[in-house]
Amino acid sequence: MTRRTDRVRGLLRQEISRLVQEDLSDPRLRQLVTFSYAELSGDLAHATLGVTVLGGEQEQQETIAGLQAAAGYLKRALGQRLRLKRTPELRFVLDHTIMEGDHVLGLLDEIRQRERASDV
Repeated sequence: MTRRTDRVRGLLRQEISRLVQEDLSDPRLRQLVTFSYAELSGDLAHATLGVTVLGGEQEQQETIAGLQAAAGYLKRALGQRLRLKRTPELRFVLDHTIMEGDHVLGLLDEIRQRERASDV
């Protein structure tokens, strides 16, 4: 990745987060939403943003649907804020890495508890 691409990725995450918090009133976006990563195509025409949502599966799917519905607005607003020659098309996907990490930590705690119980 080039420095420009890295800079644009960071700005995308930052500005989309700000726009979702301040400008969108879609009830599907009432959950806590975090943008964990942004991937850009080489020509900066497409962006995929990883989304972490606190809540169950239904809330997660509703949040992604709300973000996809707002993608056109977000793209226009990003174009105005970032002043890019070409504002990327936005795609949102669920990022499960935090939940997977939490699951692994739970398994490790369970192993530790079993080891303590067998030592007694």
